[in-house]
Amino acid sequence: MIDVLLGLQENEPEYYTDDIIRGMMQVLLSAGSDTSAGTMEWALSLLLNNPEALVKAKAEIAKNIGQAKLIEESDLSKLPYLHGIINETLRIHPTAPLLAPHESSEECTVGGFDVPQGTMLLVNMFAIQNDANFWAEPTKFKPERFQGLERKKEGYMLLPFGAGRRGCPGEGLAMRMVGLALGTLVQCFEWERVGEEMVDMKEGSGLTMAKAEPLLAKCRPCPTMVKLLSQS
Repeated sequence: MIDVLLGLQENEPEYYTDDIIRGMMQVLLSAGSDTSAGTMEWALSLLLNNPEALVKAKAEIAKNIGQAKLIEESDLSKLPYLHGIINETLRIHPTAPLLAPHESSEECTVGGFDVPQGTMLLVNMFAIQNDANFWAEPTKFKPERFQGLERKKEGYMLLPFGAGRRGCPGEGLAMRMVGLALGTLVQCFEWERVGEEMVDMKEGSGLTMAKAEPLLAKCRPCPTMVKLLSQS
């Protein structure tokens, strides 16, 4: 990506300045890497605290993918429960709890409120996705709630990537990256908590919502996957 931007800089140096390129790379790293890694950490933490969901995910992968090959991107459409796990993780612990700031380009009325031109708006997506008025048992981890809705948007109740023309352009890539990585971890390894106590789910601080305490877990290769892993 840096090579491409430097190539563009040769033709349009007035636009593709060093500051612009540095800014783009910072956005790509923070929005495209940190968020996906954080989502996988939250998802695995939730699965360790809800082992019955981990068993269901592993069974779905065994049934639809088998144990003769690793999950591939083209297999993700066969794993609706895994997709539900990711959506439920993004609902309960969105890595970006506040959507990117928006500003009204002209005076308007929204929900009976007069909004002057130039008003800055921050959408509290975390509050919407954990609101008991919209979600049954919002604090409970229930991937099943998304079964049958794989191809439907949850209106404006599920907004981990925003919505409309200002929605995150990396949504498709992120869902595939997280699905492929998380699915592979579930397929290839047996996971356990390090002790009897539940994984700490307190949120930390920062631009993206990381865990206050990094996940520490035990894993070992699944006996049925050892041969395949040794060949990878």
